[in-house]
Amino acid sequence: MKDYTFDDYRKMIEDHLMDFIPDVDHKSITLYESMKYSLTSGGKRIRPVLLLAACDFCGGNVKEALPYACAVEYIHTYSLIHDDLPCMDDDDLRRGMPTNHKVYGEAMATLAGDGLQSAAFEVMSRDMLFYFDDDKALKRRVRAAYEICKGAGCRGIVAGQVADISVEDQSCSSEMLDYIHLTKTSALIVAAVRAGARLGDADEDTLEDLTVYAENLGLAFQIRDDILDVEGSEEEMGKKSGMDSVNKKATYPSINGLEESKERLKTLTEVAMDALGKYYDNAEVFVKLAKDLAIRAR
Repeated sequence: MKDYTFDDYRKMIEDHLMDFIPDVDHKSITLYESMKYSLTSGGKRIRPVLLLAACDFCGGNVKEALPYACAVEYIHTYSLIHDDLPCMDDDDLRRGMPTNHKVYGEAMATLAGDGLQSAAFEVMSRDMLFYFDDDKALKRRVRAAYEICKGAGCRGIVAGQVADISVEDQSCSSEMLDYIHLTKTSALIVAAVRAGARLGDADEDTLEDLTVYAENLGLAFQIRDDILDVEGSEEEMGKKSGMDSVNKKATYPSINGLEESKERLKTLTEVAMDALGKYYDNAEVFVKLAKDLAIRAR
């Protein structure tokens, strides 16, 4: 594994994020502008960074993984645009800026999300076309794309959003809450890590260890956000705090209490780090990310 830091991977993503967006006819230029607005409005880039780090960790070529990493960020951004719509979470701010529909209108925001989603699959498919004469390389890419498709679809973030909407204004069990966040938040994080591992041609044991890490990190990530919605500031979150309560969302603090949520966050973080403990310094990027996320919610 090369000696890259989280910021190194993130810079790679920022430098190439717009490179893979398909050309948009000038007659539809507002679509491109709307897509670009949300893509370039900041963000931690955790999912694409994890994909690059997993690829690198497993011995793959990070530069060759960039189309898949950017595709993951396109999918994540599309999901945020749609989540913010009035028919969903109805948010006015995202990353400290007006949400897409506040700038471009609901119809264009919906289409921008659609455009980013389809762009992700176009980017991955286009990359595969270059490897028809290399069966091993092609198989790695097909497997990576499958991981991303699965995490993005009706068993992943879409299913999580459906479940989240279904329990608004209703009682929600801890089991249902776990399902919501394992799909709505964790699924794409798991997909990114597994896709990176597939691109790096990981063996099954390493793939399983990375999957355990990603599942626990993803759930910890959502609990951390739930806690910050209660205790964090608008400046820290980049959006209005306390909105989960206003919208009567099922969250870990609302169901299990704030202190128990913090304990669960701590436990999940420890399990995530333990999953990669045997890899020592080679897993430093993953371990540091888990620690940093947990620290923000103390």
